[in-house]
Amino acid sequence: MNDMQWTPIGSEPVPPPLPPARVDFTGSRSGFLNMVTKGAMLELVTFGFYRFWLVSDIRRHLWTHTAIDGDAAEYTGRGKELLVGFLFALAILVPIYLAYFLIGIEFERWQGFASTPLFISFYAFGQFAIFRARRYRLTRTVWRGVRFWMDGSGWAYSFRAMAWGLLVFLTLGLALPWREASLERYKMRHTHYGDLRGDFEGDGWTFFKCGWWLWLLSPIALIIFPLAPFFYAEFKAREWRWWLDGIRIGGVSLSSELPHNAFYGLYWKVIGWWVLLSMIFGAYLGGATALVVQLSGLSAEQVFGSGDPAKSIPMLVIMVIGYFAVALAINIVMRVYLQRDLWAKVLETVEVHNIAAAADVRGSGELASALGEGFADGLDVAGF
Repeated sequence: MNDMQWTPIGSEPVPPPLPPARVDFTGSRSGFLNMVTKGAMLELVTFGFYRFWLVSDIRRHLWTHTAIDGDAAEYTGRGKELLVGFLFALAILVPIYLAYFLIGIEFERWQGFASTPLFISFYAFGQFAIFRARRYRLTRTVWRGVRFWMDGSGWAYSFRAMAWGLLVFLTLGLALPWREASLERYKMRHTHYGDLRGDFEGDGWTFFKCGWWLWLLSPIALIIFPLAPFFYAEFKAREWRWWLDGIRIGGVSLSSELPHNAFYGLYWKVIGWWVLLSMIFGAYLGGATALVVQLSGLSAEQVFGSGDPAKSIPMLVIMVIGYFAVALAINIVMRVYLQRDLWAKVLETVEVHNIAAAADVRGSGELASALGEGFADGLDVAGF
């Protein structure tokens, strides 16, 4: 008698799914603080031009200390690329500024109307820059030897953003969740990791349900200032969680359990530092004024008066030095709390599902230029 048992084809047991992979951030807070402090000092002595290298260093720090399933990401962008992109962008933007200035002088009575098309043009350029800057950052992001990349049209994205922006304005902000969902869907569907294509499954209705009451109570927060940071922190935490839950790359998906109050402390710490630095700046100006008055024998009215400009120069120099010192300190605080600490808080709640779908990926795509990043910097819409 044959004891062999045959298993019917197709009835093999299915292995259980792998547990979600964690995302770990291992960056040192003190190391980041030292880096941005040194970078801010160099920004000061280079009249701001070192920021291109500092931005690259910040991204490299965040990327290389972010490990997905045990493997850290890489950032390969360079400060020189950002500087060249910024200079190219200036070559395009400066003539636009100049043309508007000359038109305003020539047609003074039309100047009020001319500001509207200028605002629309810069808004369109800003949205184009956001899309192209994202493309640049993705093509400089590598994980497990495979580069992210992006296709799609920056102008098509800009047109969508403008149309949705008009709708948000007409609905007093009510359409904002649907705008964010539509724009994220466009960006993610043109995002790739090697030969895997991205997608975004978040929808506006889900986002609306997360924070409709914030929209209703926002006028109160604008009137009662202490409520505003809570409202904004609450909104950003819900937005981050909604965004992460919607991301798809091929068969890989993300999820987050970011609590709604995750950012309260960060925003209030920034406000606390801002108040403290403002008080120090006020005390510095008071002490400097008293010292100048005592050494020069002039009255405070003469020191600050415009009758003799030469008498005001020492005080003006002291004020400029103090202003730059405060701006430098606030810049450091913003980068530590709202870049490094926020990044760490978000990542500690993220899980990656079906990471095996990214195990056999072929490299694809081409490097993008830094022109979009230069536009973003020139228009002050740059991000991470």
